[in-house]
Parts: sequence; C-alpha cells; structure tokens
Amino acid sequence: MPSRPHRGTFQLFRPPYRRLAPILEPDRLPRDIGVTGAALIWCMSPDRDDRQLQSVRRRPGGLSLVVVLPPADAVRRKDEIFRMIEFCRPVSVLPFHEEPHPDDLRTLLTSPPDDLPAAAVDYLRWRGIHLDMDVRRLIRRTIELSREIRSVNALARGVYLSRRALGRRFTTHGLPVPSHWLHAARVLRAVIRIQERGLPLSRVATELGYPDGFALSNQMKRLTGVRPSEARSRLGWEWFLEAWLRKEALEGGFSDDLADDLLDRRSAPASPTAPAGTPIPAPESTARVAPSRQEEAASRF
Repeated sequence: MPSRPHRGTFQLFRPPYRRLAPILEPDRLPRDIGVTGAALIWCMSPDRDDRQLQSVRRRPGGLSLVVVLPPADAVRRKDEIFRMIEFCRPVSVLPFHEEPHPDDLRTLLTSPPDDLPAAAVDYLRWRGIHLDMDVRRLIRRTIELSREIRSVNALARGVYLSRRALGRRFTTHGLPVPSHWLHAARVLRAVIRIQERGLPLSRVATELGYPDGFALSNQMKRLTGVRPSEARSRLGWEWFLEAWLRKEALEGGFSDDLADDLLDRRSAPASPTAPAGTPIPAPESTARVAPSRQEEAASRF
C-alpha cells in the first residue's frame, strides 16, 4: 500500500482534480497558472506567519484560495487568524483536516458565491483595480442585470443613465466599455451553471438568452479565448474572470497602467515583512488612468 502523502503548508489542486501536489516554493508559481483552473490550498499555521501571508497575498491572479484552519486548540490568537483570512480573500475556509479530500475540494470550487456581483467586485479590488463607490455600484449592478438583459441599451435603462453617460463612467476610469462587462458577466454565469449543475451547453445558452449553444460558445471564445469544454473542466470562476481581464488588457480595454498591472509587465516592489503583532495593512491602489487610452475607449463605445 502506498504511503500517505505528507501534509504540507501549501498544496496545488489542479485539473483533473484527483490529488493535491505539495508546493515547495509558492513564490515561484508561474503567473499563468491562475487561468488553468488551479487552486492553492493553504494549511495555516497555528500562529501568524508573515512569510506564508506574503506568499498567499502574491499568488497569481485567478488562482483560487482554499484555507484549511489549524487545530483549534493550537491557536493562541484566533483574532489574528481571522484577520489573515479576511486579508487573503479565500473562496472557502475549511476546518482542520489532516488531508483535505479531493471530492470536498471539487465541491467547493464548483459552488458559486452567495453574491456573485459582490464577489466579482471584491476580486477586482484584490487584482489592483480600485474604483470609487459609484463605479463599483455600476459594475455590481451590471453583473446583477446580466441574468436578464442582453444589450447595453437595456443596461443603461437599468442603471438610470443614458448610454453615453454610462460609457463615460467606465472609460474615464480606464475600464472596458459597459457592453464588454455585460457580455463577460453573461458568459461567467454560463460557466458557473455548466460546472455547478453539469447542464448541457444548449440548455444554459437558452436560459441566458442566447440563440443556441454555438452562439454562446463563440461569445465565450471571443471574450476570453476559452471554449465551453475548457470551462467545464477547469473548476471555479475566478480563473475565468482573470482570463477575461487579461484578454481585455491585451486588446486595449484597460488603461495602460491597469493593463501593466494585470499582465504583470512591471515588477512590484517587495513588501516588507511586518513584525509579529502589527496590524495587517489593506492593499493600496496602484491604479492610474492614462487619458489617451480613455479617449480611444470612449470613441469605440
């Protein structure tokens, strides 16, 4: 009988999702692993560990995080553990397990968030896209309305703005035009449906207002470069949102500075390790707007 694998601090769970692979150097994960449907499993230490915290904080975009708590009787400062979890935004938190079971992890990854619009906006913030309250509200409302509307004209009516005014709200912040957000939200919902319930693509397409599965497949490929068969086999939703963000960044949908951050085209300064017991700072915004790109996006809209 093969020996049971040793439970490590960091493990990688990726397609075909049959086993967990220990990670010896989490800081050296390739940046494109986040769009493969992989998940990072973090088996937390009982006490705050700043090296672990920084490794999790710097994980590649799109790499879902599942936290496994340490044994309760070994934790001396539970408030510090909760603070670290909140700061690192996992998709799920599990009680202590000697070895998380792949079946449980697959179930967690295919479970949609309770509030998809809020989770998506929170993901944008984690990826360095820091927005004012008005734009956050518009993005949330766009994702909410994507369940039932199909056009940007209907979206503008739904947020009580003219189409031109709605477009300016996005482009002046260096963001893709509203129609792109709407269509991305619709295909994101399709990905969640085909993973969660295993529904046929044709049925999902009809429920979301597409003529047929072929039309949905083409839209998904055009927006993200991903086909439904790939979306079905890569569990979770963060990787799919990341794929769309990167494709938009490559095609000029974001301002130059935001695109540089999303595509990791400039090296970020190393974050200093905070002494034990010091508060965990909230991540600062690095987003700046390039006027020339705003004008170009506005003309496209």
